[in-house]
Amino acid sequence: MELVSSSKAFGGSQRVYRHDSAACACPMTFAIFLPPQIEDGPVPLLWYLSGLTCTHQNVMDKGEYRAAAAANGIAIICPDTSPRGEHVPDEPGNWQFGSGAGFYLDATQAPYDTNYRMESYIRDELPELVARHFPVDMTRQGIFGHSMGGHGAITLALKNPDRYASVSAFAPIAQPSTAGWSRPAFEKYLGPDERSWRAYDATLLIADGHRVKDLLIDQGTADGFLDEGLRPQLLEVACATAGIPLELQMREGYDHSYNFISTFMAQHIAWHAERLAKG
Repeated sequence: MELVSSSKAFGGSQRVYRHDSAACACPMTFAIFLPPQIEDGPVPLLWYLSGLTCTHQNVMDKGEYRAAAAANGIAIICPDTSPRGEHVPDEPGNWQFGSGAGFYLDATQAPYDTNYRMESYIRDELPELVARHFPVDMTRQGIFGHSMGGHGAITLALKNPDRYASVSAFAPIAQPSTAGWSRPAFEKYLGPDERSWRAYDATLLIADGHRVKDLLIDQGTADGFLDEGLRPQLLEVACATAGIPLELQMREGYDHSYNFISTFMAQHIAWHAERLAKG
């Protein structure tokens, strides 16, 4: 791995690394905050998955997570949202597909299937790398994210309940297989057979029997994507039907931006910390 940057924050260390990814067949970049508690031994690891158009940098600059992570003794890792590079297929000008829009799935359709393997990268490759190089306790992992990243966090948690002890989301795309801003991407990445899309749709995964212990969601009522793209009520119905405890907090007047996310970031980290504490 190549260390891109490192700086001290809240007694810990905020770092950015670059490495060659076999899953995505290109160099990938990620950020990791290591709290001061690593001096006493391995700490829990919380994954943060960003939304459309973002890189690892957005939450680093705007998410305001380091104070809460240090206070709770949790490492936070922020991967990129897609493969990148001049040889990676893309649609310039389309912010809902390609670069910055990997949707945390493994593409099956050419030419995207070579590089767009974000599920394998997040689930398999990056954890193996992190476990080798950082003092984190891989038996205590949680995952959360925003928008597209909220979708990714919930689907990964549903499919890997033994991996992630906790899952939460800010304004997740609840049912991407039917949302207008994600359906076109799913078809390009996964093909026209919508049966294969079920593996990346939280509501349909729940309908197919996948479960998590509980789920926390924050959603702003002034979010411009609320009614057509996000639709948390669909996830609310799915969880109620399946008996999954869901805490859906509708935040009056908040939008889709990092002003919203940073306001409730510390609460989410504390919520995860309770579930990642040694039992």
